[in-house]
Amino acid sequence: MEGWDPNTKSTLTQIPLLGTKAGPRDGAAWTQRLKEEYKALIAYTQMNKSNDNDWFRISAANPEGTRWTGKCWYVHNLLKYEFDLQFDIPVTYPSTAPELELPELDGKTQKMYRGGKICLTVHFKPLWAKNCPRFGIAHALCLGLAPWLAAEVPILVDSGMIKHKDDATTSTES
Repeated sequence: MEGWDPNTKSTLTQIPLLGTKAGPRDGAAWTQRLKEEYKALIAYTQMNKSNDNDWFRISAANPEGTRWTGKCWYVHNLLKYEFDLQFDIPVTYPSTAPELELPELDGKTQKMYRGGKICLTVHFKPLWAKNCPRFGIAHALCLGLAPWLAAEVPILVDSGMIKHKDDATTSTES
């Protein structure tokens, strides 16, 4: 955590670390891992809400907990930009981090792969590998998606690649 800003350090230290090294193929151990994932997500969500920094909602989209969907948002120039969020848990999880997808931004930035998968290779993947299996979904959101949104959304807005929903509505009505 050397070189991190104090806010990021503080946030990260409050997200519970996970202890079970299990993936979707590991039966009862995966069930235990999912319980830990939910506890970490709940703690992270509650911390964000108490700090008036609520910026995502996700839930498992299937009973196995291998597909997740939801929304994330970023406020830029006092306007809220909201995006669909989805990802699958890789078979090799937790050794492999999930690939977070924002499908509606597909093709709008170079820091994204086909299908709307955000680029996390340079900064996040080594950190994930170093902290496996202690990191989970909440950590991926905190250290992967949050900084990506903070870096990319302002550029996408300022370049006109994305428009606020109110601007889009106004321009279609004209």
